[in-house]
Amino acid sequence: MTQGTPIPTRLVTDLGKDELAPRRRFGRRQIVGIVFGSIGIGLLGGIAPAITSETRAFAFEPPPDPLSLQFNPKTIVIVIGIVYLITAALSFLPAKYDRWSLIGQIVATALGIPLILAISLALSAAPETNVINLLDQSLILATPIALGAMTGLWCERSGIINIGIEGMMLGAAGVGFMTYAIMGAASSPGWLWIAILVAILAGGLLATLHAVLSIRYQINQIVSGVVINLFALGLTGFIRSEVIVPSGSSKGVPTADIALPILSKIPIIGDTLFTGRPLHFLMYLVVFLTWLVMFRTAWGLRVRSCGEKPHAAETLGINVIKIRYQAVILGGFIAGLAGAWFSMEAQAGFEDNMTNAAGFIALAAMIFGKWTPWGAFAGALLFGFARALGSRLQFLDVSIGDFGIPSEFFQMLPFLVTMIVVAGALGRAVAPAAEGQPYTPSK
Repeated sequence: MTQGTPIPTRLVTDLGKDELAPRRRFGRRQIVGIVFGSIGIGLLGGIAPAITSETRAFAFEPPPDPLSLQFNPKTIVIVIGIVYLITAALSFLPAKYDRWSLIGQIVATALGIPLILAISLALSAAPETNVINLLDQSLILATPIALGAMTGLWCERSGIINIGIEGMMLGAAGVGFMTYAIMGAASSPGWLWIAILVAILAGGLLATLHAVLSIRYQINQIVSGVVINLFALGLTGFIRSEVIVPSGSSKGVPTADIALPILSKIPIIGDTLFTGRPLHFLMYLVVFLTWLVMFRTAWGLRVRSCGEKPHAAETLGINVIKIRYQAVILGGFIAGLAGAWFSMEAQAGFEDNMTNAAGFIALAAMIFGKWTPWGAFAGALLFGFARALGSRLQFLDVSIGDFGIPSEFFQMLPFLVTMIVVAGALGRAVAPAAEGQPYTPSK
């Protein structure tokens, strides 16, 4: 075609069609389907032929004669592998079948728990594992994560980012146990509860510091949270080496077990799930009250409005500064309760950095739960299960052939789950609109 010759109309039309034609791309649903399909192929082609066909069992009661369910690990792997392939196929159906695709992915995700346990038993010399005990351990380990998530929820729903939850927990754990060790020799029941109260107040005090820095002086809220974490790390290290250890009461008596009336009498699950320690049971109350107050009271509505449209809230007569202070300090009290769980219920002692990133995992649980109490609680259960599962796999001494899987791998599981969950939640979870934004009253 020579220069100056007009381009045929049909060619122009075809070029336009090519430009305007939508580019095919995989959505989130298809990507998840590809993941499940790849896992299914791996299960059928790689894992199923390599594991034992010897019978294993899931126990539901403690020895010596527990109620149990026997199974063939190879059969379990094959069946779940087929389900995963079906789920992958459902994920590529037209959009009108999205509901079936979602159901398939939920079922496939839930089957991951028996799959992991079945493979672990097949790679272990243990003939059985107690799943009720695993569930109970998951709930217990979820306690500080759920409490930390409620802390983050109150702060961020009011518009204040709080990555200092870890420091608030750690500071409360150290100050609380110091009180218990010095005043009660880490053995007095009366001083134990006073020390728990001191831990709660210590969490509130650190939250007040965060609130003053973030609200009054409008310091970057991320920086303020980092300051809280570093301050708590240094303070508790000093408290342990200079106060707790010299006191001779480094270890003490924790809170005692209690049995919930009626519920603890339920067959199979009652004695395991409904017999425990008070701060663990108090966690459920905190989650419920957080939901009740935040979503069913006028004050909770004010808190949420301050995190979404603070200037609009001000025009309605709401004192945004006051509400934010109240929400952040309330969150600090909850973080203090989580710290008390670490040092006066879980271990009855204090160790350096004993919270072990629970505050950061709590933030991940909050994001996973889309800034809602019950969603965050579900996220906490997920991370609690990951920690309990890591401990259980280590106890089962899982090995591949002659290669024993290092314990560090199992300790890494909660953090691996954290990264996967946060990556999956991004784009779906929408933070409060005014989160992290400094606020100056117009009056």
